[in-house]
Amino acid sequence: MTTAYDPHAFEPFAVTVDLAVFTVRGGALHVLLIRRGQEPYAGAWALPGGFLLPRESAETAARRELAEETGLSEAVVAALHLEQLRTYSEPDRDPRMRVVSVAFTALVPDMPEPSADGGGDADRARWVPVGEAGEAADLAFDHALILADARSRVGAKLEYTCLATGFCPPEFTLGELQSVYETVWGTALDRPNFRRKVLATPGFVEAVPGAARLTGGRGKPAALYRAGPATALHPPLLRPTEGHTR
Repeated sequence: MTTAYDPHAFEPFAVTVDLAVFTVRGGALHVLLIRRGQEPYAGAWALPGGFLLPRESAETAARRELAEETGLSEAVVAALHLEQLRTYSEPDRDPRMRVVSVAFTALVPDMPEPSADGGGDADRARWVPVGEAGEAADLAFDHALILADARSRVGAKLEYTCLATGFCPPEFTLGELQSVYETVWGTALDRPNFRRKVLATPGFVEAVPGAARLTGGRGKPAALYRAGPATALHPPLLRPTEGHTR
């Protein structure tokens, strides 16, 4: 069946992986970036990533590159839930040769600081507020596009999964949960409507009996909740349309 196939009839190209890894730090959405230490784009900021080795899968390569370029421990990297975002294959996206990239994204809580010095072709790694990273026109390759696509994906995941509770303390107020949504979505939400929707969604949160927390205002302490058993939201908690709050 394969005797007529000539692999030399096709121009070779490389496959890489790129990772858009987000976390919430200090009330702002951050993305993990590395500063390139080699050409092309030496000195420019980029998403972590690199070339697939001949005998590894895209996900294996993604975890290896993330560990190498950021100094995050193998245990931290192995525990990440990576979601494949899409494939980027424009012919001129890399000046070195034809390169097709498989991009992954993750939204993770409590990530440690990366090491000051990355590995491979990275000379530094750090968490950057998404607003600053998105405004950086000099992000290497087509990483500004990948970053925008990834942010849209993680925003959507908050609509139909219970991921947001993972960014709250074990016991949290609905105001703290709302703050996670507002941080990731970048928009203000109407407090009564948010509260009503959360409490009406089966298994999303559970009340902690008799527990409350002062939130800095002059009103009564706010009730505390913990994550419920659900993993998906039915119905979804839809983000506001542009120009509106909910």
